[in-house]
Amino acid sequence: MEVAVEQVSFAFQPLYSLHTGGIVGVEALARPASGKVQELLRYAMRKGRLVKVDAALAARAVVEESSYETLLPLHLNLTAASAAAPQLVLDSLLETLTATGRRAREIVLEIGSPFHGVPAKALLAGAARFAELGFRIAFDNLGHGDVPLNLLADARPDLIKLDRTTLYRLPDDQPTAALVEALCHFADRTGIRLVATGIETEDQLATVRQLGVRIVQGNLFAPAREDGVPTTGLTTVDPGPVRMSAASPRVDDFLHAPATLPADATCDQVRNVLLDQDAPTGIIGLDPGERPVWSIDRARFLLDLTGPFGHALHANRPAARLADAPRTIRTGAGALELLDLVTDAELDRTGDDVVVIDGQGRCLGVVLVHELIREVAEMKIEEAAALNPLTRLPGSDAVAREVDRRLVGGHPTVVAWLDIDSFKRVNDTAGFAAGDDLIRALGRALSDLSVKLRSVTVSHVGGDDFLIACDIDEVTTVADTLLDAPWAVDGMPVTVSLATVVCTGTMAKSYREVSRLLAPLKKSAKQVIGSSWVNGWPGSERVEILRGRPAPRR
Repeated sequence: MEVAVEQVSFAFQPLYSLHTGGIVGVEALARPASGKVQELLRYAMRKGRLVKVDAALAARAVVEESSYETLLPLHLNLTAASAAAPQLVLDSLLETLTATGRRAREIVLEIGSPFHGVPAKALLAGAARFAELGFRIAFDNLGHGDVPLNLLADARPDLIKLDRTTLYRLPDDQPTAALVEALCHFADRTGIRLVATGIETEDQLATVRQLGVRIVQGNLFAPAREDGVPTTGLTTVDPGPVRMSAASPRVDDFLHAPATLPADATCDQVRNVLLDQDAPTGIIGLDPGERPVWSIDRARFLLDLTGPFGHALHANRPAARLADAPRTIRTGAGALELLDLVTDAELDRTGDDVVVIDGQGRCLGVVLVHELIREVAEMKIEEAAALNPLTRLPGSDAVAREVDRRLVGGHPTVVAWLDIDSFKRVNDTAGFAAGDDLIRALGRALSDLSVKLRSVTVSHVGGDDFLIACDIDEVTTVADTLLDAPWAVDGMPVTVSLATVVCTGTMAKSYREVSRLLAPLKKSAKQVIGSSWVNGWPGSERVEILRGRPAPRR
């Protein structure tokens, strides 16, 4: 077997955002004339030529992708050994980027196995060197390869990619679901974006979506294509319901590759880009360090240039004379933070693209303001439509999603059903307005609990019925808060009933099943005197009375 890089072709597979449904990048996948790329790399390693072959493959991938002019971020694969020896890779890679018109910030270097035998210090230094030059860093093969977990914390990559062999086990393997959930939490806490690869079934997609994964890749959406690179105009993914958290959505979820020119470009050069490309909304001028210097809006620029004597006055003059100062926002910022930036802008600039920059002020891409406003507006409309008008609590879907997410992840949880005893008598005696006041008071108590306790999710199903999901160690606090409160209407004492199901192991598999188990428990709670709490377990008919007195037998 020979290391014949010139005989390697490339397929390209898109990565999709589950927030927008759009393509956020394409990965170049090497396809040797025979065998697999892993075999080629192993042979190169035995011959002592791994880094040289790795660098040649990366450069060749850039050349092949350049003919498609997607303007999408391009993901290139490198072994850990190549990342630890950046100078052996950079010369050929940077030369190819210059020849094809690509910039380092448009490239995501996916560092993958084998990590064994590569000094951690050299690998971290190499990753830092690539980042200094503007490349974005990802770690690949997580879950199947030998990537050290400490490396994720020390290197702080832009992305981490879950290996397809891990995700093949979803949705039925609970330990795997728990692992993915833990990585989602890590990604949220650190600002690193998590990518699920190898998604091939709707069940896998639904599972990773429930667990909070933001970006997906796999044959379910688009197989790797040798005949061309898919573009956003060809296919999209239905974003579907996305679990929102305090850290989402973020500006990175709406990132687009920008149209850019050097800061000293002329007005005529800007005009040519605007007319030659597919209607870019604007152009960003960059200094030699890839930092934004000016921003040009398409409509305003062309209006100035086509006015009386506009072309004669401006054509060969610096574009900066018709440009504005760029509006920038840091990577990882929240979408609402960006909306505040837009709101504070001058009236004629509210629609201008916003430049996303890294910690060194370098341009990573742009956010189209109209796209972000539409997404946030839809999110808020959906949230508002789901709120109960009386308590402003979400409907049962909120607890349903949370319970399914926890069950899929194998996370022990308690699901509770709360309602007011003899509520019809309350309305008949004190009136509907007093009954509404009591429901609002319960709603406020539940809202306070959801703020105070980290695991509590609450829903107002309707009428006097509420649903709660929480961790096992917090259910006692929930019960004490609700059952010890002196509920009353017009001086008339009122009691409440709480039914809970403790879900551990594999006995309960879905929210639907849990809700079915709660129904007889609620009936049992109604037969207990006073404010009551009864508890049960999936797979058992035993009912435990934890609060209240059993009614005397007749």
